[in-house]
Amino acid sequence: MPQIAPIPLAQLTTLRAGGIPARMVEARTRDELIDALREIWAAGDPWLVIGGGSNLLVGDEPFEGTVVLVRTRGIERLPAPEGRVRLRVEAGHDWDDLVAYAVAEGLAGIEAMSGIPGSAGAAPIQNVGAYGQEIVETLVEVELLDEATGEVEVVPASDLGLGFRTSVLKHHYGEVPRRSGVIVSITLELREVGHGEVPVGGVQLRQALRLEPDAAVSLRWIRDTVLATRAVKGMVLDDADPDTHSAGSFFQNAIVSASFARTLPPECPRWPLAPSVAPVTVIPLAAFDGVVPPPVSTQPDVKVSAAWLIEHAGVGKGFRLPRSRAALSTKHALALTNRGGATAAELAELARYIQQRVQSEFGLLLQPEPVLVGVEL
Repeated sequence: MPQIAPIPLAQLTTLRAGGIPARMVEARTRDELIDALREIWAAGDPWLVIGGGSNLLVGDEPFEGTVVLVRTRGIERLPAPEGRVRLRVEAGHDWDDLVAYAVAEGLAGIEAMSGIPGSAGAAPIQNVGAYGQEIVETLVEVELLDEATGEVEVVPASDLGLGFRTSVLKHHYGEVPRRSGVIVSITLELREVGHGEVPVGGVQLRQALRLEPDAAVSLRWIRDTVLATRAVKGMVLDDADPDTHSAGSFFQNAIVSASFARTLPPECPRWPLAPSVAPVTVIPLAAFDGVVPPPVSTQPDVKVSAAWLIEHAGVGKGFRLPRSRAALSTKHALALTNRGGATAAELAELARYIQQRVQSEFGLLLQPEPVLVGVEL
């Protein structure tokens, strides 16, 4: 097992918080990754896998277990249907490097997710997405090292329970994953569109890019525009900018019932999760008695803007508690940031305050998006 001297987790996470683990392993090949995890699991040690460290808030106390750094890299082309390209990507490969590769090769499907920090192997765990694109749309399968069996299994995307920022593998706050394992590689299927201008599908992406419905642009233009948009919001990592010392959006946009959404102020941004389609009632002719039952009204759940709720609960951009080194980003109300030397306890204190303000004002408890290890809200 390629063990190295433990490094403070504050140096390995984008929130820049976290204590020193008891042990640390750096896996640079898939065999090293598999062998290390099997050995750790056989010993029964607590374990934590870190790729880019962009979706973690780790506690200040030492982690009494083994941290596995996934440093595997590589992209392999696989056979695919005509007009498509399948890419098998090692788990430790940088996500944005993968997007850059796809755009350079004229492959469409992930360009709107440019600039998202983290590794390829972490992307399916929370079904990463941005501007209307999600990995569920292009993910074919993953190679999963299953903790229960110690074997590598090819798992179709349809078996991962991919939903809004979730999967069966995600460690939600206060819950355990429905399936425990580590992704070794992911396989995506992308469309070959080349380097010319192509129509932009998806209303949310067109709105974000300020494009007309019939607009056509290149993948390169989309990537450059998304990167510039994210940079304005402090959502592209930059060592010199404390607004980027974050885990991205700390709170999830809330999914609520249509009836609850109506209790929120009408100006609160919201998006129905599915179209409201009138059900079709089929009555066999032999059973028809001249009476048609009234239709049953079904309304889809609604996604509402957590950023709007936070700001309208009186917690504005740049807010910080007295004497705290944690603050909301000055550019983006969803990002909790480390302004320099903030502890995990300070970040958690700010997160709790925001939760309490939103709940008091709107009756809604926001849920954290990052994985919390050794931290309570």
